[in-house]
Amino acid sequence: MAGDGMNRREMLALLGGMASLLVAGGTEASPIDTSETMYTLPEDIKFVGQDGAPPKSVESAFLYSNPGREGIYYALLRWHPGYMSAPHSYATDRLCVVISGTWWINSGVDFDPGHTVPVKAGTFVRRIARTWHYDGVPRGGAEPATIAICGIGPVDIRLAEPDKPLARTV
Repeated sequence: MAGDGMNRREMLALLGGMASLLVAGGTEASPIDTSETMYTLPEDIKFVGQDGAPPKSVESAFLYSNPGREGIYYALLRWHPGYMSAPHSYATDRLCVVISGTWWINSGVDFDPGHTVPVKAGTFVRRIARTWHYDGVPRGGAEPATIAICGIGPVDIRLAEPDKPLARTV
């Protein structure tokens, strides 16, 4: 048997050499097809102020669709320190993840920023359809809070006090 071919050591050396060739000079990975895998780099995400809100209070970036349209949407919302939303509700659930900063949240129609709960980056928050809530970042907050929000539109926002603005100075 000794003369009938390669021994185990020679076989391993050959396989190791072939593996090196494949890694070093083998075929390249195919380029990404951006019609199949779409992405937007952070520096290319554009936040815009919300209609009727003071400048640098609350901003949105619509990543996929829009909460006012039928179907699923995905957006980023950024609250700057010193501003919170008035109590409001939506027709559908909203799934939220705090991605940076600390977001201050509460439930109910009795707007009282002093009773909000701070939730840090990484926290998941589910807003149940047609329940009153408010949120934002109180004055003195260290930084804006950015929240990723997913839901089904149209959201049909309702304000507990329709005669007052959605964004409030706190």
